Amino acid sequence: MSEIKIKDEKFRDSFEKLLKVVEGNLPKGFERTVEQGMVGYVVPLSSYPNGYHVTPNTPLPFIGVAAQKRHLALYHLGIYADETLLMWFQEAYVKAVPTKLNMGKSCIRFSNPAHIPYELIAELVQKMTPEQWIDLYERNRK
Repeated sequence: MSEIKIKDEKFRDSFEKLLKVVEGNLPKGFERTVEQGMVGYVVPLSSYPNGYHVTPNTPLPFIGVAAQKRHLALYHLGIYADETLLMWFQEAYVKAVPTKLNMGKSCIRFSNPAHIPYELIAELVQKMTPEQWIDLYERNRK
């Protein structure tokens, strides 16, 4: 994990476990990248030549995992783009975790490593294939 700088050592083990959970449950076809201190999982240009419209000639981002100064962050663009998936996640989170969900549009923040719902994250990661993500991405762009 030398390519990623962990700003707070209390997150090191949780960060590595979160990456293993994501990688162990991500449907085939996504590719791992490392950019700007974050591990990303993308649809490669070989599968989706149109790439990401915001930054031409770059793969379509899907999930990112970052160790921030005060929290771990899991960015899941599928929950940003699919309201049904977002509602499922929010409801499941309340049932699985004793603390309040700290979330932005696509960013789920974990400030306490003891309360990271790894099983729920595994389930979330399994819910969308690259083909489903491309379809959803294209529908939302129109």
